[in-house]
Amino acid sequence: MQKYWFIILLLLVAGQTVIGSSKVPKDPNELLLAKWDVVIKDPNDPNKLLLAKWDAVVKLIQAKDVDQKVKEDIIDKMVSPLFDFSLMGKLALGKTNWKKLTSSQRVKYAKLFTKRLKTSYREKIKLFKDEKVFFKPAVHKKKSLHIPMSLISSDKKIAILYKLRKVEKRWKIYDVEIQGVSIILTYRSQFNDTLKHNTVAEFINQLKKSPTP
Repeated sequence: MQKYWFIILLLLVAGQTVIGSSKVPKDPNELLLAKWDVVIKDPNDPNKLLLAKWDAVVKLIQAKDVDQKVKEDIIDKMVSPLFDFSLMGKLALGKTNWKKLTSSQRVKYAKLFTKRLKTSYREKIKLFKDEKVFFKPAVHKKKSLHIPMSLISSDKKIAILYKLRKVEKRWKIYDVEIQGVSIILTYRSQFNDTLKHNTVAEFINQLKKSPTP
């Protein structure tokens, strides 16, 4: 299941990056970003957005003429706009633990948590092979939106559920469930256990370490 957790994080690339700026990219990777990213007519249609971006990422992953590190850089540039990392970090820590952090500790934690997510999918991105993806229509849940998805390989079918909320008129993912297990709640369980036996400072220092493969 851990493999699929990281494969699913490939959808972090489903960013809402706007291509076609009048500015000429100075970074060579910006040119590649423009080549591999796609423009969505209606970025507020989450189903079309996720599907189109997923297809773009898969093509990039499978490209043999692009260096692995360059792929990671491009994906990283496409990643941030779709995910609400700020909310994910707060939810993963929980209200009680969040209150224990000082303002400076919250800033450090937010950066480390976001880096941890990105590092995780970078390390596991090469695991993607020939899995097929099927999205189902979005379902409205009060102020949130749920998008079911199936990840199918030759011998398994994994149920995925994306949870989104609107942030400044854009739908952003704040949690992902795999086979009914929430990534955010999994992190919260780990963080709760760590903070029971360590100070906040020690907890933050532990976050600086590379995630367990």
